[in-house]
Amino acid sequence: MPKQKTHKGAAKRFKVTRKGKVIHRMAGKGHLLAHKRRKRKRKYTRDRVLPPMEADKILRLLGYKG
Repeated sequence: MPKQKTHKGAAKRFKVTRKGKVIHRMAGKGHLLAHKRRKRKRKYTRDRVLPPMEADKILRLLGYKG
């Protein structure tokens, strides 16, 4: 049985907390920032917790679930 490999694209974008929650960077802070309000850009800087349904898929890519 071969080893399960980590999906490197997912590993760069998602982190798992000690309690098993999946954290991701919010989209929208990459470019086209000139027309966005200051408050909106500030909100993009925070990390977000993924909903459980999506977290299961990501955990499988990261090798936490068989």
